[in-house]
Amino acid sequence: MRLLFLGDIVGRTGREAVLSRLPALREKLALDLVVVNAENASHGFGLSPAIATSLLQGGVDVLTLGNHAWDRRDLIGHITSEPRIVRPLNYPPGTPGQGSVVVELADGRKVLVVNVMGRLFMDPLDDPFRCMNELLNKHRLGATIQAAIVDVHAEATSEKWAMGHMLDGRVSLVVGTHTHTPTADHRILAGGTAFQTDAGMCGDYDSVIGMTKEPAVTRFVRKMPGERLQPAEGEATICGIMVETEDATGLARRVAPLRQGGLLAQTLPDF
Repeated sequence: MRLLFLGDIVGRTGREAVLSRLPALREKLALDLVVVNAENASHGFGLSPAIATSLLQGGVDVLTLGNHAWDRRDLIGHITSEPRIVRPLNYPPGTPGQGSVVVELADGRKVLVVNVMGRLFMDPLDDPFRCMNELLNKHRLGATIQAAIVDVHAEATSEKWAMGHMLDGRVSLVVGTHTHTPTADHRILAGGTAFQTDAGMCGDYDSVIGMTKEPAVTRFVRKMPGERLQPAEGEATICGIMVETEDATGLARRVAPLRQGGLLAQTLPDF
């Protein structure tokens, strides 16, 4: 199975880059499933129902979220009826939406997609490690599901690494989001799980993590709140990671980063 995960979409240019490039990528890379983190897709903060619909109609199979999940309050009602939008699993019981979804492909194979949020330097939610263990007690890779992708939306690289090692051999891919900077550590762990600390963002890299430079720099220089941050609107780079899994086990066979467009060095999986 061939799976593509794209990092946080930031604003209009990020959305447009994903929507314009995804159809060709799906065909060229023979992708079975595409998952995209969209928690910054609406003007850099949150996800609106209209933008969610456009991404899902434009070739994305599942949208994951993070700490900006509820910045757009109109998503709260929408998420309860749209299982393809996945908010962090470790929100407290009773939170609207769902923290995971099982997607059934046309050939009957099933893929589990999970979103969890870290706790270091972020809003303290329930324990993401315990929540993942409880969830995977219900889903077994290579048996009830044929692949599994876990989006770890976290600030600390150590927390992402720890999650990767805990889930090694139990899921197909563990990939980090939130810091908007692609890391160079994509690999297959000892137990067969593909891992990358952060997928990077889909946005303009002539920016401060996707936001226009001047107001962001001023906040650091003056240490005072300034004007509201706005997404940078130069040409976007779409960043992510592609995994090819073994049919029998669901574990990773090959893994490679993807970076297309914009300012960063370009790379395309050559599977």
